Amino acid sequence: MQVSPPKELSPYIKHYLFLDNNEIAVQKFRLFSDGNTGLVFSVKSKLISGINKYDIKEYLPDSFLYGQLNGFKDLYSENEITLIIVVFQPNGIHQLLGIPANEFHDAIVPVEDVFDEKIRTLQESLFQQNNSTRVLLLNSFFKSLIAAKPASNQFIIDHSLHFIINNKGHFSIKQLVEYTGYTERHLERKFKECIGLNPKKFGNVVRLHHFLKLLKDKSDNTNLTTICYDAGFSDQSHLIKEFKKHTGITPTEYFYNTGKLTNNLIKRTF
Repeated sequence: MQVSPPKELSPYIKHYLFLDNNEIAVQKFRLFSDGNTGLVFSVKSKLISGINKYDIKEYLPDSFLYGQLNGFKDLYSENEITLIIVVFQPNGIHQLLGIPANEFHDAIVPVEDVFDEKIRTLQESLFQQNNSTRVLLLNSFFKSLIAAKPASNQFIIDHSLHFIINNKGHFSIKQLVEYTGYTERHLERKFKECIGLNPKKFGNVVRLHHFLKLLKDKSDNTNLTTICYDAGFSDQSHLIKEFKKHTGITPTEYFYNTGKLTNNLIKRTF
């Protein structure tokens, strides 16, 4: 289930996700970049970040923040799980916390290392409630955060994001420089601080997800080559290389051999 935040939180939060998986056998999930950071509350049991050859498991915290991802991360469950995920806007976590987003780059961080002690109270309350009440609790928590933070000037980033997203990630740095009026160096610095990725890498993620949308909505007589060009890739080999870099699999594997839970979370077989 996906729920939008209230209007005053929408500059910071894209949406809330509520996911249930009732399998009790070991399950494998793959998380890959969608251009946003996220806050995950794992309600019924902890997720596992890795299982070594001796079947020793490395457990993640009950709640954690993940930053912009370089590629993908494999996660596992060994029991029923319920996930509550706060998906932030690309620059949302920086706006909320004032911490440079590149400090979370390609990292999974326990919530206690990022938020104050109120996050524990929120976590305990979320674990005990139904989804409608959980939304109210999340809204209240994040409203209290923005009330305590001075507004930051996001004009450069908002202006740049508008350009990149409207162009579906298909642009050159020269075009972005001309559109914003800022130098490439200044844009790179602001993007790393506010988003955690440079403009080109962020654009690549946006283009990848535009391709995924076209793939999802394709008609039966539309082939992969057509979608590839429509998404701004020069040819199929370029698409496949970029796709595998982000997801670890080919577009064909993604389409036919995965369970798609969200835009950037899929269920994989071992």
